[in-house]
Amino acid sequence: GGAMTDPKGDRSKGPSEQDDPDLFTRIVDSDEKGVYVSGAKAHQTGCINSHWIILMPTIRLTQNDKEYAIVGAIPADVKGLTYIYGRQSCDTRVMEGGGDIDLGNAKFGGQEAMMILDRVLIPWDKLFMNGEFEFASMLVERFTCYHRRSYVCKTGLGDVLIGAAATIADYNGVPNVSHIKDKIIEMTHLNETIFAAGIASSHQGHKMKSGVYLNDDMLAQVCKHNVTRFPYEISRLAQDIAGGLMVTLPSEKDFRHPEAGPMLKKYLVGRKGVDVENRMR
Repeated sequence: GGAMTDPKGDRSKGPSEQDDPDLFTRIVDSDEKGVYVSGAKAHQTGCINSHWIILMPTIRLTQNDKEYAIVGAIPADVKGLTYIYGRQSCDTRVMEGGGDIDLGNAKFGGQEAMMILDRVLIPWDKLFMNGEFEFASMLVERFTCYHRRSYVCKTGLGDVLIGAAATIADYNGVPNVSHIKDKIIEMTHLNETIFAAGIASSHQGHKMKSGVYLNDDMLAQVCKHNVTRFPYEISRLAQDIAGGLMVTLPSEKDFRHPEAGPMLKKYLVGRKGVDVENRMR
């Protein structure tokens, strides 16, 4: 897990200027074993199912921020590290016990958490930056260059969503209606535009002195910029195609209910030959 994002507190102030010094992860002590860090890392995708966490600074640092210029690796279960699990809007539905329809990706679902560090030890041999504040901005820039290009992964989700939208259009009996086809074409165009920017960033990469390749920075930023806009439009079009049931669908627990279930099966039919459960899924 790459832990870069700090809570940041007052965004107009740097790390050393905050009222609470822990709003950016920092070195609080050191001994013969290594350095001890305190602070927090926010929005940490996948951290709970990682084996190791690499802590990194999140912004450009100055001479006054030397204690915040820290890069080091820690085991994900290290002493002093607390995870506070993130929440999503439909969390409670998956706990109703209806079966598997409402679980989504039941075995490999993603998650985010906040990581709270309380005097976490980083051994000397796992410490990669220790006060060299002048390299913090370069580290952030190069990390984000790789990371923002990697957002091309969102197009895999887009492919699934486009397929689901086309399927529900078929279930609803309108796969050949012109405005439905136009929306699916637009979804595909937006999704492939994200993909194209990510692939182009890699293709335009260049070799560094170390022998490592760095992908094109500008195209990586374009890939990320597209990801901050296009998936929302793709989702809006998918909801438009699916109809109001997309947001008002009863839960699977209701679908399995002895009284409510038969009524839902009667009234949630689509075109002839489509199973209601498939439509719900």
